[in-house]
Amino acid sequence: MELRLETDRLFLRLFEASDAESVQTLAGDAEVARTTLAIPHPYPDGAAEAWIERIRTAYQEGKIYSLAIVPKESGSVIGCVTLRVSKSDNKGDLAYWVGRPFWGQGYATEAAKALLKFGFEDLNLNRVVAAAMTNNPASYTVMQKIGMKREDNEPKQILKDGVYEDLVHYGLFRSDAK
Repeated sequence: MELRLETDRLFLRLFEASDAESVQTLAGDAEVARTTLAIPHPYPDGAAEAWIERIRTAYQEGKIYSLAIVPKESGSVIGCVTLRVSKSDNKGDLAYWVGRPFWGQGYATEAAKALLKFGFEDLNLNRVVAAAMTNNPASYTVMQKIGMKREDNEPKQILKDGVYEDLVHYGLFRSDAK
């Protein structure tokens, strides 16, 4: 069965092979790549297709729930929200990105809130965590808006474009979720 979540403005659905061009274009933007922990820049040809295939397999295994963020109004992919599940720890790791033309419109918050709810209610996770680079306050503002609490700051944890960046970590227990 294919996972599909719905919010007021969005559909969240599994990525399809036909989404590869949009993923490469949006995620391949230098500013989007700069604000994420794992998106490369430049975004290589063929990488989006391979990524979509990998995450669809991981979804079938119940390990990764990477969903396309699709506004109902346009029907076009504008970003991604992901929950990586550790079954042994009953925990999820939340991540997201939105294409630059769609920044500042609340899409990441709306998508993250829906996937967080799915993690707690449908997957019965005990805890969900997330991390962002400290130079990306928009990302950890999303975490705050969905009820996550700041837990710690790790200096120089990730090497991004030749510079070591600090990470900030947020988390939420199911018992504390609203």
